[in-house]
Amino acid sequence: MSDLPREMEEEVLSRLPVTSLRDLRSTCKTWNTLTKRESFLNRHVFEEEEAAAKKKQRKVVMVQEHRVYLMNVDLLYPSIERIGNLNADGIDISNIFHCDGLFLCTTKDTRLVVWNPYLGQTKWIESRTSYHRWDRYALGHEKKKRHKVLRFVNDYDPSVKHRVCEFEIFSLDSNSWRVIDEDLTPDCTVSFLHRGLSLKGNTYWYAQEKLDLNGPPEIKKLPDFLLCFDFTTERFGPRLPLPFNAFFGDSVTLSSVGEEQLAVLLQRFTSPAFTVNIWITSKIEPNAVSWRNVFLSVDMKPLIGTLFSVFGGSFFVDEEKKVAVVLDKDRGKSWPPTRNIACIIGNNGYFKQVDLGESIGKWCYSIVCPYVPSSLQITRQLEEHTP
Repeated sequence: MSDLPREMEEEVLSRLPVTSLRDLRSTCKTWNTLTKRESFLNRHVFEEEEAAAKKKQRKVVMVQEHRVYLMNVDLLYPSIERIGNLNADGIDISNIFHCDGLFLCTTKDTRLVVWNPYLGQTKWIESRTSYHRWDRYALGHEKKKRHKVLRFVNDYDPSVKHRVCEFEIFSLDSNSWRVIDEDLTPDCTVSFLHRGLSLKGNTYWYAQEKLDLNGPPEIKKLPDFLLCFDFTTERFGPRLPLPFNAFFGDSVTLSSVGEEQLAVLLQRFTSPAFTVNIWITSKIEPNAVSWRNVFLSVDMKPLIGTLFSVFGGSFFVDEEKKVAVVLDKDRGKSWPPTRNIACIIGNNGYFKQVDLGESIGKWCYSIVCPYVPSSLQITRQLEEHTP
């Protein structure tokens, strides 16, 4: 191999699966350098996409039982198969946020790590003071691709008997935290159940009007909307309208469609109960959004007999096949549920259920993210952590 021209060497190595790259890079310095080049990434992604297209398959990243896996999804002959364990250091992951091939992971012991699974690079982020149990996070970047982490908490903390309000940004350029103006606090509520979704460098949340504790308890009719944090201006944008109005008990989840569109899933708790509706944006920016007609509408009652959990419902859509894959637990047979499942749903009653394995943690729900290989060297901005 050492006698081959570099281009031919790239051609040969690019045919290896992504799950073999870690072992390949540890073989020699030359291959470690070669496989981190942009030219190799482009060639390798092309080879993988070609192979997946021929088999009508796609790859996603999935968190299950605190572990992160690369999964192969076959929607033609429905199956979801683990093809690699991506977990950095075997750490227990409680939540994950994706942006352009990078991941921000929170651990069970409330630590933060930035991770590029394609390059196998990780970096632990030390807190400025201390992390808070109600912290929310977002991963995004400026227009010039300078990546940042937003940390904010704006909740009543019963342990200290007052509201905690903190906003700060970690810059991957400077490797440091910076407190930002609390005046940017949005006048709304972002539920702790909603993770947020990064798209085109900005992060969107499903949000609701704040409940007036001194007024009538109209919690079933609180206005809801999308809220965006713009990582270039470091400010929250205006409220963006949704194609529905959700009520107390309804499940709402966000997902991305490619790199330019956002999808939202709504499942009603009340009439029409059990029905899942999914919409996709035709345009979305920090200060504007427009929606297409309903992409998918499916009554889940005759299919699974239960509602998706408000803790679950992580999903993705395949526009070409006009189906959605929704992750949850099989709660129809026992409590606590013992199996993780994926429901593949489509129009005209199309339904397939895929068993994703044993469910050990009662409140540990699967999360799905897009698989987007990235050659971004976070070691150029951050000190690398080597397992």
